[in-house]
Amino acid sequence: MGKRNEELHLGAFIYYSGHHHAGWRHPASGVEGMFDVKFYRELARTAERGKLDMIFFADLLYAVNVEQAVAGMLEPIVLLSALSAATERIGLTATVSTTYNEPFNVARKFSTLDHISGGRAGWNIVTSQLDLEAHNYGREKHPEHGLRYEMASEFVEAVTGLWDSWADDALVLNRQTGQFADSSKVQSVDYDGKWYKTKGPLNVPRSPQGYPVLIQAGSSEPGKAFAASTGEVIFTAQQSLETAQAFYRSVKDQLANYGRQRNSLKIMPGLSPVLGATEEEAQRRYRELQELIPHEAITAFLSAFLHFDLSGYSLEEQLPDIPDPVEASNGMKSRVSLIMELARREKLSMLELGRRVLGARGHLQFVGTPEQLADLMERWFEQYGCDGFNIMAPVLPGGLDDFVDQVVPILQQRGLFRKEYTGHTLREHLGLERPGLGHFSKLKQNVSVSK
Repeated sequence: MGKRNEELHLGAFIYYSGHHHAGWRHPASGVEGMFDVKFYRELARTAERGKLDMIFFADLLYAVNVEQAVAGMLEPIVLLSALSAATERIGLTATVSTTYNEPFNVARKFSTLDHISGGRAGWNIVTSQLDLEAHNYGREKHPEHGLRYEMASEFVEAVTGLWDSWADDALVLNRQTGQFADSSKVQSVDYDGKWYKTKGPLNVPRSPQGYPVLIQAGSSEPGKAFAASTGEVIFTAQQSLETAQAFYRSVKDQLANYGRQRNSLKIMPGLSPVLGATEEEAQRRYRELQELIPHEAITAFLSAFLHFDLSGYSLEEQLPDIPDPVEASNGMKSRVSLIMELARREKLSMLELGRRVLGARGHLQFVGTPEQLADLMERWFEQYGCDGFNIMAPVLPGGLDDFVDQVVPILQQRGLFRKEYTGHTLREHLGLERPGLGHFSKLKQNVSVSK
């Protein structure tokens, strides 16, 4: 197998006490520590011990079904700020929605995180999914899918404009002359868009990375276009090497439209591993987890996700004919499409489908030995299905320990992954350039010229 002229990238996606829907019920889960910073501090240190590029926290702006499902989560920027003091190298990345925030606040928070962490911050740009989130922000309805991306594009323009409002050398700090900063190098933004307005300048100087790393998680057509114009890392859900390769080509081929190089965007699909010393042990662990998912949770999840009431159907049946669920969805259209394709391709019963999806929330789930997992990761990487993976342990903290202690050494032995950090910033870990002033606006100019 031929070797790529680079190493793969790895993130640890931290979600509740594990990504498996019922993983919190497992006796090995750390769910009791879910609202305790000590739980996350140990996870961050484990990821750093494994020399991973980053840890990543999602964010949900609602809490539902608190009786039977794990719900609620700590605010990620505040949490990452605490973790920055407990770690030295690991990247610190979090989701923040463009739909329910203001550009000045987001620019200030991420710039602050980048400063206090020494250049390790990353922003996962999302547009949110549900009317439930709209209700928590005084709105009746969540904006339509395409409109949200239009708004998000403007939001990011405003945020990066604010990050550009201070030149790298604007701070003078001359005690003798009394000059704090060079006012000619601190500029107002005066951003006046259709959806967002901000004057600036930001009240935080330019941070170590210039911009915190920009991450994007949408895989719909608008999501892919947004990632190609904006993203530096894209998280995606892919169920096979073939679909991953097609997605990889589709996104990378769009980069030239913005004057970007192919290595300026890293594609990292989610991967949820259930490991065992033998295949038999791994399968036993997997069955134990799957049997913890209540049947009623499967019916409720599929009904809500596919916008079709399945309560009158047996879970032993395959999905009935459903009016276009992708069109009906105003949330994660690409994930709905993935679920429907999986159900049809493998002719799964609703019970099998629900367990597959809830086991890793639609991402690729692997069951086997550490060597077999390393084989899969090497194959996807070498055959251009990805630039790395976002590891989604089904049960935390043990699932992350298993990956770091059992899989990372194999990847290192094969020359696929670093043995030591060579840089200090997240951009250095990912092999991304530090953007100069006006970097984002120049990308926008490039696409305007190409049109």
